[in-house]
Amino acid sequence: MIRNLAILGAAVATLAVSAGVQALPPPKVDDTLIASDSLPKTLGNYGFFLDRAANDPAPGVVPYRLNMPLFSDGADKHRFVYVPDGQEIAIGDQGLLEFPVGSALIKTFAFGEGGGQRKIETRVLLHRADGWVALPYVWNEEQTEATLALAGKRVPVTTPWGEEISYRVPNKNQCKECHGLEGAVTPIGPKTRNLSTAWLQSFLGTVPEGADTMPRWEDRAAADRTAAARAYLDVNCAHCHRPGSTASNSGLDLRWETDDPHAIGINKRPVAAGRGSGGLQFDIVPGDPEASILVYRMGSGEPGVAMPELGKATVDEEGVALVERWIAGL
Repeated sequence: MIRNLAILGAAVATLAVSAGVQALPPPKVDDTLIASDSLPKTLGNYGFFLDRAANDPAPGVVPYRLNMPLFSDGADKHRFVYVPDGQEIAIGDQGLLEFPVGSALIKTFAFGEGGGQRKIETRVLLHRADGWVALPYVWNEEQTEATLALAGKRVPVTTPWGEEISYRVPNKNQCKECHGLEGAVTPIGPKTRNLSTAWLQSFLGTVPEGADTMPRWEDRAAADRTAAARAYLDVNCAHCHRPGSTASNSGLDLRWETDDPHAIGINKRPVAAGRGSGGLQFDIVPGDPEASILVYRMGSGEPGVAMPELGKATVDEEGVALVERWIAGL
């Protein structure tokens, strides 16, 4: 599919000329920097945004949202995708959008409301000739620039429910723990089943079969309980708990399309849970959330027990409740 992106700069230039003002060249993403082997020191180097605060995307940088998002201590996520103009996008396994070399995925994590919102980090995935590379950038106090933090960082934040935590920006290698598949870094979020039909039509010019099937998080109470819980587990757990990924030794396959009850964890004994089992016997006990290892680990904040292991420092109480409701109804 070929994307034809409108060039905002051209319109700006036309208006400037008509007003008798010398037009500036339109801003442009630095394609050479994305595709090179360099590690840009600041987020601003790429040209993804028109402003230093990274609120207004540059031409070709397209915002998007997921129906069912990944939980990250209640952080707001601002997601953008960039694809060089005229390049082709394919649809891969699980409906994952396959972006061409030169593409970038940009995700900013922020806490707070409205004008008081504070950006903490921006993670970028760059598609280069030898594969994808993941880089974390940490925002300064002035909120004017984010700087490369290969070693990661700890930042004090207040969650939306008022809990003070030490938020962890992952280091470059930790990014691979969630984005690793068969030893390679790969995107995990932009799958057609978790994107709206309206956005896909605008971005791709078509809506692939099986798109927009995951319920939206804000509609979870009214959604089918199985669909809502399975979507949550797919987004929050299946990037590790699937064949070929970092937690494949658990024997769990929590992907959306998995239909084998045992692979999902129903009446399945743990393979490698250790003390994480909490003395319980099965990953999921139909009708009994309290006897299910899955719920026990999701509801724990204890290192070595808590799941997921990375990406959060708090328990997602609403996510646990969603999964409990599903198991109770099995």
